[in-house]
Amino acid sequence: MAGHSQFKNIMHRKGAQDAKRGKIFTKLIRELTVSAKTGAPDPSMNPRLRAAITAAKIANMPKDTIDRAIKRGQGGGDDTNFDEVRYEGYGPGGIAVIVEAMTDNRNRTASEVRSAFTKSGGALGETGSVSFMFDRVGQIHYPASVGTPDAVFEAALNAGAENVESSEDGHDITCATDDLATVREGLEAAFGAPESAKLIWAPQTLNPVSDEVAEKLFRLIDTLDDNDDVQNVYANYDISEEQLAKLAG
Repeated sequence: MAGHSQFKNIMHRKGAQDAKRGKIFTKLIRELTVSAKTGAPDPSMNPRLRAAITAAKIANMPKDTIDRAIKRGQGGGDDTNFDEVRYEGYGPGGIAVIVEAMTDNRNRTASEVRSAFTKSGGALGETGSVSFMFDRVGQIHYPASVGTPDAVFEAALNAGAENVESSEDGHDITCATDDLATVREGLEAAFGAPESAKLIWAPQTLNPVSDEVAEKLFRLIDTLDDNDDVQNVYANYDISEEQLAKLAG
């Protein structure tokens, strides 16, 4: 078990995206609804729902909003059904991109995602066109304040995790997909509820990009993030701190 994983979790970006409270709530409500619909209604028996509730609380979502979303998923309220869909394609510079969405209108979402790729100079592909360059793994995220990197590493090792990446942004623990619930339970016993626990697409290798490509790529990711139907965006690019600072400036 390596002390640091060989990839960066590029879909978890703070800053301007976190300021879009309404869109964040929309995405969280959909996750609450779908996780309540597809699993047990009791959070203690439904790890996905438990993680969704934790994420909603971190975002300061009112309790009654959380309860309504869960009730809707269990058959109460409106009868809107959300489908989970995945889109794959190549962004600027040939960077592989995976988009996870929840939608009540597949045609609308597909059209909007395709348009975002096209406008960025990329192209939407078929399912499976880029996912072979990623690994499907479980990821559990804790804030840096829960413990030292060594303490988190030891707890993660004992829980059955495969990798730990610790930084000032927190601790990202990765594990096999089938082990997510077990590893999460082991870490909860040590540190309490995580900020998130879910399956992600981890790029097998990262590709450096030029400043010009980085600007276009981030514009694509921001456009996708702004779409209410899009839940997560993953890509296999590598960008330096200097490039990030330049883009932020």
